[in-house]
Amino acid sequence: MVDNIHLPAATHSYLERAAASLREAIMSTDVPQRYAFAHVSALRATAALLAARAQPMPVARRRQKNAWVLLTEVAPEFTEWAAFFSAGAQKRSAAEAGSRRAVTEREADDLVRDADRFLALVETSLGLVEHQAIRVA
Repeated sequence: MVDNIHLPAATHSYLERAAASLREAIMSTDVPQRYAFAHVSALRATAALLAARAQPMPVARRRQKNAWVLLTEVAPEFTEWAAFFSAGAQKRSAAEAGSRRAVTEREADDLVRDADRFLALVETSLGLVEHQAIRVA
């Protein structure tokens, strides 16, 4: 567990942005947007965790990796979450591109709930108090 007193400012910023994206998802009446905002919330929560836990690597050893791969390396306890959100990345891209058939209303609502739970787990893993759970119909 990370000492929350010494969490980087970037961690707090990403957590605030994750919560804001989650609020946008909940308030959105557009199904693809709701899905995309929820997925972005999970990405931002991941960025917060990476900002807190990741160790810089020498430039010569760096390889380009997506956030979900990095999450499994830095926080193996989140491997299943990383696989889950990684699997939804193409749907998010399609939703952001305006596809009306990319996701169903049920998928969007489920992802909002999952992103909410994921954010709470990230906050707890960082030694922070969980945000208040968001109610989704």
